[in-house]
Amino acid sequence: MSSNEFFRVSQCASAKEMWDILEVTHEGTNDVKRARKHTRIQEYEMFRMQKGETISEVQKRFSHIVNHLISLWKNVEEEELKIKILKCLDKT
Repeated sequence: MSSNEFFRVSQCASAKEMWDILEVTHEGTNDVKRARKHTRIQEYEMFRMQKGETISEVQKRFSHIVNHLISLWKNVEEEELKIKILKCLDKT
């Protein structure tokens, strides 16, 4: 815990109050979480292979987006992921 975090929670009257402060500090408010989720969903929907990008680079970017979606409680079925990645690939 950093000194800044300690300062924030040192004045709390209960463990619940401490938890709430730390949760907002590290994860953001519900509005922030919702905005992050919508941003990642949009990234997923707009995902395309970029010119000059290798398959490995595409897979790395795609996995990064999907992992963030999963961490934000967005379930994506494996079959959908397979179709998405195949559709986004360049014809070359």
